[in-house]
Amino acid sequence: MKEIKVGIIGATGYGGIELIRLLSNHPHFQIHAVYSSSQDGMEISEVYPHLANILYTLKKIEPKEMAKELDIIFTATPSGVSSQLVPQLLKEGIKVVDLSGDFRLKTEELYEKWYKKPSASIEDLKKSVYGLSEWFADEVKESTFIANPGCYPTATLLGLAPLAQKKLIQPNSIIVDAKSGISGAGRGLSPIVHYAEINENLKIYKINQHPHIPEIESILARWDDQIGHISFSPHLIPMSRGIMSTMYVQLNKEFSAEEIHQLYVNCYEDAPFVRVRKLGEFPSTKEVSGSNYCDINVTVDERTNRVTIVAVIDNLVKGAAGQAIQNGNIMMGYDQQTGLHVLPIYP
Repeated sequence: MKEIKVGIIGATGYGGIELIRLLSNHPHFQIHAVYSSSQDGMEISEVYPHLANILYTLKKIEPKEMAKELDIIFTATPSGVSSQLVPQLLKEGIKVVDLSGDFRLKTEELYEKWYKKPSASIEDLKKSVYGLSEWFADEVKESTFIANPGCYPTATLLGLAPLAQKKLIQPNSIIVDAKSGISGAGRGLSPIVHYAEINENLKIYKINQHPHIPEIESILARWDDQIGHISFSPHLIPMSRGIMSTMYVQLNKEFSAEEIHQLYVNCYEDAPFVRVRKLGEFPSTKEVSGSNYCDINVTVDERTNRVTIVAVIDNLVKGAAGQAIQNGNIMMGYDQQTGLHVLPIYP
């Protein structure tokens, strides 16, 4: 089969380096070039010594030249960068999977309110398809531009989707308690990621202000426009990677734990990267570390008719690079699992 030439922009960030790790074993996607806006000319191994003998020289970002060489580009850039860069790439006819948050929201006003940065144009926002692979694969397959979901939204939406699809959620009742490993904050320096600040500590942050809130709400509304707003509380915990999203939802009808569990089993029976655990067996972050899996379980408190859902992912894989490759596979006509048969790292 044809070799697909891949470019990675933002290769020196955690999302970019995870793309390199996963794509290095892909049978059809060949890393043709890696790019950096600030470290061009350096070898990737100078930035990440664990890639010694991996010979990738970081290149300047030149869209016209890239279009001559590449079939697909993954943009693993900070928010505010992709909004300027991606339209140039699309103009050159390159397929793009964007890992930033710049094209997930569909209005300029909503993006600028939550991200506090200038938005991409409404025309470019409309071009993107939201790449929650398990639920929007048909749209991804027909698209040339994917807005890869955020890490918190991936775990949260996969956890809530079966109930939202069946319109079983009482309006304005969703509470999300989400916890992330420190790599979710990126590689840049800030007080919140200092060892002395995060070690032996648990921090809540961006209460009622996290930009993933409107992303989650907008996708839930596609399934049920009566769901309304959510309460979302993100926390940082002292581990390198992983997300646990614990969701509390009031049902609008009475169900047993067995009935709701079976609903989840049925919804995800054909989703190779979503593993619904046995009734009563709840997942932990280490059980998906390094993999593209999302492990889920659910139970019902029959006293209150409230559902508790627990979903875990690796924030750098299913929450970023792994799902990006999953979307790239679907876009290019390959099985979504191609190159992603990576078992979790345990212990």
